[in-house]
Amino acid sequence: MSHLPTRTALPRLYIRSRALPLTIATLTCIALVAAWAAHWLQDQPYFDHTARVPVIALAPMLVSAAIGTSLHTHTDELDRTAVHRWWPRRLLHLLVLTVLATGALALAVPGHPEEFGAPAMVRNILGATGVAAASAALIGARLSWLPMTVYGGAVYLAAPHNPGGAAAVWAWPMQPGPQGAAWAVALTAYVIGAALLAVRGARPVSA
Repeated sequence: MSHLPTRTALPRLYIRSRALPLTIATLTCIALVAAWAAHWLQDQPYFDHTARVPVIALAPMLVSAAIGTSLHTHTDELDRTAVHRWWPRRLLHLLVLTVLATGALALAVPGHPEEFGAPAMVRNILGATGVAAASAALIGARLSWLPMTVYGGAVYLAAPHNPGGAAAVWAWPMQPGPQGAAWAVALTAYVIGAALLAVRGARPVSA
């Protein structure tokens, strides 16, 4: 019985130390703004569902930034010396936020799955979050937003208008939903990022 309070308190301590309520609130705001922007863009004269490209490209970057920075902990030394294994908690942390973000933002762009709809949004969130998770493990959670923001911004400006081909690999955030090569890159990025984060945790950054 003496161990029950400690075991019960661990999840609460983890949630508070990572500021997860604030992260979930941020993801909710991003989803609401993305839904409004997607519908507003599509309703403009001479525009159709392809006008949602900015939302498909930019919202996942914001989501990945929020998730990546939530991986920061102020008690890194305590975490690393604890008797409990931390990799399941890190992985669960990432998976839960990813599921919440993909579910909410998939609803923000309904219809036209063959173009820039829910499949493209889900793919971009997975890929961007994977990059953010890997960045947290390699350069620290506080800067985990930077690599994907730089890469995503460059791709947004440089991607060709015609989908497919080599661009489906290097410009995967700007591809329509059904592009298999773009999905392969995004899923690979997520698996690698999740694995790095689970094994190594977020890199400590001195204040």
